[in-house]
Parts: sequence; C-alpha cells; structure tokens
Amino acid sequence: MGRYTSLPTLNFDFIKPGRMSFDSKGAGLEGGRNGLGESVTIETTGGGVFVATFENCYAQAPEEHEYLNWVAARMNGSFRFMNVPVVSDWMGPFPFLDRVTPQPIISGIPHSDGALFSDDSGYSQATVFGTIGADAPLNAGQITLNIFGATRNLRWSDWFSILHPTKGWRIYRYWEASDPVDVTVVVEGVSVSGSQYVLSLERPLREAVTSGDRVEFARPRCVCKFPVGFTLPWDAQGFMRSSPTFQFVEAF
Repeated sequence: MGRYTSLPTLNFDFIKPGRMSFDSKGAGLEGGRNGLGESVTIETTGGGVFVATFENCYAQAPEEHEYLNWVAARMNGSFRFMNVPVVSDWMGPFPFLDRVTPQPIISGIPHSDGALFSDDSGYSQATVFGTIGADAPLNAGQITLNIFGATRNLRWSDWFSILHPTKGWRIYRYWEASDPVDVTVVVEGVSVSGSQYVLSLERPLREAVTSGDRVEFARPRCVCKFPVGFTLPWDAQGFMRSSPTFQFVEAF
C-alpha cells in the first residue's frame, strides 16, 4: 500500500483558472431493471472517486511557464501525485470580517511583538477548522465532527478534508447533518468552544480516524494524479500566452 503524505499542493492562485469543477464519479452501479423497466441503482463500496478540472488557466510570465512544465514533468504518466485544492471559499462557513466575501484564511499576522517578516509578510491561519469528535473505522459512512470559528450551522453540504496518516489528504462532503450541540475541547493545549455534528458522508472514510484528528474547511485538498491518458503539454500562443487545462483524479 502506498503512502501519500508530504506531497506538494497545486498552487491554485498561480494557475488562475477561468473555470473549475469538482465531483465524485462512479458512486453507483446499475443493478438491473424493475417491472416498470426502470434501472435499479446500487451504491459502490468506495462511494465514488474524486475528480477535479481546472480549465482555461492563464500563464504568460516566465515563472508561470516554468510552473506548468514542473507540474507536467511531475505528473505526466499518471504515476506521481500531488494535493489538489477545492476552492470552496465562497460557500464555506467562513466569517466575512472586513470583506464583502467570506474569508477562509487570515494573512498578515505579525509576531508576538507586532513585527512582520522582512518582506512585510506575516503568518496566516484558517478562520474555521475542525477536529474529529469520536473514533471511526475505515469505510465509515458517518463521523462525529467538531467545528470551530464557523459563522453558520453546517446545513446542506460543505467540502472538507482530513489528513490521514497513510492516505494523506482526502476530501469529503456530507449529505446529511445532525442538529449542532455545543462542545468545548482542548486543541493543541488550548481550550476552544464550537459545535459538534454527526455527518453522513458522500464517500466513506478512506482511512480510520481518531478523536482529535484535524479537519480542514479552508481550501480542503485531496491527493490526486492525472487521469490515465491525460498529459499536460507545454503550449503557447502569441506573446507566450498559455491557457492550459488540468485534469485530476483521486489517487489510490
């Protein structure tokens, strides 16, 4: 069994896609037809495979072309892996703070003495995060989740990811959420208060989880590879402008 940890993450902000899509494919099988001639669908054990596409990206600067060639050199052949983010910034349970759009990540955080780094940058951190509330085995279809910093209840569905010790980052979303209950737990030595939910997962757990495991809602990600037969060519138009498309499928 492969280990899928310590992998680089696709730089979404650098490739600047004009269109993106995220989905789970292969979640059901046709199980024959009933007396009315209608197809009877049954669920597959794995619950579908995550796929992602970034279309009509933009590259013109030399560094952007270098990055495209690096991704191609690493990923062509469909046998190496990288983390692919789901850009759910707009729909997540994030605070607005001083913006007109939800803010999943705060940047520019100074040192304890108020100073920034030499380039005037600071630290960054997610505005919302979660932890696993109870142990759950491999292929579990439900989890107990604690969430902190959310400005709304978990309701229809949200994307989130869990860093598994062997399978690495895996992406999940839920189709049903219980009513929240208040919870206070200690996370990395700090007592934090939030809400606890029982979530019914679209795809079962790729690896067992333990109470206290970190859950990410800000730019959640999944270990992926290129689909078999897909390659990323270096293609440029006039003035060295490139508009590549990236396709990814969950790695196993």
